[in-house]
Amino acid sequence: MEAGTPPVIGVIGGSGVYDIAGLTNAQWIAVDTPFGLPSDELMVGYLDGQKVVFLPRHGRGHKYSPSDLNYRANICALKLAGVTEVLSLSACGGLRDELPPGTFVIVDQFIDRTFAREKSYFGKGLVAHVSMAHPVCGRLGDHLESAAKAIGIPHKRGGTYLAMEGPQFSTQAESHMYRAWNCDVIGMTNMPEAKLAREAEMCYATVAMVTDYDCWHPGHDAVTVDQIVATLGANADKARALVKDVIPRLGKRTTICEKGCHTALDTAMITAPAARDAAMIAKLRPIVGRVLSNP
Repeated sequence: MEAGTPPVIGVIGGSGVYDIAGLTNAQWIAVDTPFGLPSDELMVGYLDGQKVVFLPRHGRGHKYSPSDLNYRANICALKLAGVTEVLSLSACGGLRDELPPGTFVIVDQFIDRTFAREKSYFGKGLVAHVSMAHPVCGRLGDHLESAAKAIGIPHKRGGTYLAMEGPQFSTQAESHMYRAWNCDVIGMTNMPEAKLAREAEMCYATVAMVTDYDCWHPGHDAVTVDQIVATLGANADKARALVKDVIPRLGKRTTICEKGCHTALDTAMITAPAARDAAMIAKLRPIVGRVLSNP
């Protein structure tokens, strides 16, 4: 991203969040990408003058399971729409007593246990290795924390998100193992989403909305869809309020992200320019054109 590019805020809505209320001049726009179609059309509109692009991760009506999502197309579609910052809203299970249903966790780390997904835009003919040491944008996290405090949402700043493949929920043995790994929440969708957003040089932050205690908690039955759905509605209302409060804060950015999100590929490209595959270059240009134009 070039210096001076104005913020465009992307919001990925997870289970229960299939639209954003309050956008003006809102319209659904179909976007095709070199990686196929995203989960749904993009809702593009404005909130207090700030451009916002919304994508329902599972499609309106929840048509796609976590393993069936085209993560590369989803992030690429947002990039093609000009998005510079991505807020990911995700339903998840809580792995700690102190994270009951209704708590929002502003995640700062991930453990990726998924195995059936395309996890990178790069590959044979054009190789890159981006750093994932700090997988989310701390600047976005600061603003999300301030917004959650301002509107009184129960929240925790910082936490590790265990990304499992799904679509089945955990066994009890798995749930206890993830707790032993010091994970805080468990979900099925934020990987490879966070990795792809980093490769696309977009700021990314996750708000994990706790719907249940997974199956580890001795005082609660094993997680069921009915239990999750009962909590989703309340969480979705809080998520919309959070988005409404935080978007004007994010819109005040005037320079590229000081955390390095917008320049993540500066030290990641490893294939020599002369050895790069022309077809790969053409396919990746919408994602990484900034560095391809300056080999």
